[in-house]
Amino acid sequence: MTEPKTYLTERFHRAMAYATELHKDQTRKSTTITYISHPFGVASLVLEANGDEDQAIAALLHDIPEDCGGEPRLREIAEMFGPRVEKIVRGCSDSLVEDPEEKAPWRERKEVHIDHLNDADMDTLIVTAADKAHNARSIATDLQNQGPSLWDRFNANRDDIIWYYESVYAVLSQRQVSSSLLTPLKNAIDVMKGSHAA
Repeated sequence: MTEPKTYLTERFHRAMAYATELHKDQTRKSTTITYISHPFGVASLVLEANGDEDQAIAALLHDIPEDCGGEPRLREIAEMFGPRVEKIVRGCSDSLVEDPEEKAPWRERKEVHIDHLNDADMDTLIVTAADKAHNARSIATDLQNQGPSLWDRFNANRDDIIWYYESVYAVLSQRQVSSSLLTPLKNAIDVMKGSHAA
């Protein structure tokens, strides 16, 4: 019988419970889909790319500082799950303000984050790739099902969103992140680019 590359311990189960509790009142953008489906999906992609437990835990927690309290949450994550997980989550965050309403403008945050990826460690790049692949795949699926009205749900327009995903993909590809994460990201970008605003 084949052995799994990654064994998940009680730490992973605690991270699932922690993330579920903090995201419990949130939904995916402009939908009624419970938000925790996204962190679960990102963790799944990390594990399918042979990521380790710390990377999978960081995937579960990657949106908590951005959406649930900023730096104080990062300190909590460090205490609960250790410095490596905290470092990955920090590297995946484009805003660490305590109040999500005080985030910098969308384009500014994305440009800074793309620039950061050029020097980020592989842990951060793997979780970022899984995050972007899951988000892009959701956009592509909804686009195919709903048509161009899908773009209305976002804080940025279609061209800016495609610019962002293409820019992230370019850095991740150049940094030689696993093709098991880059392929679904590229496929989703191709679907987005094939669409046209109504």
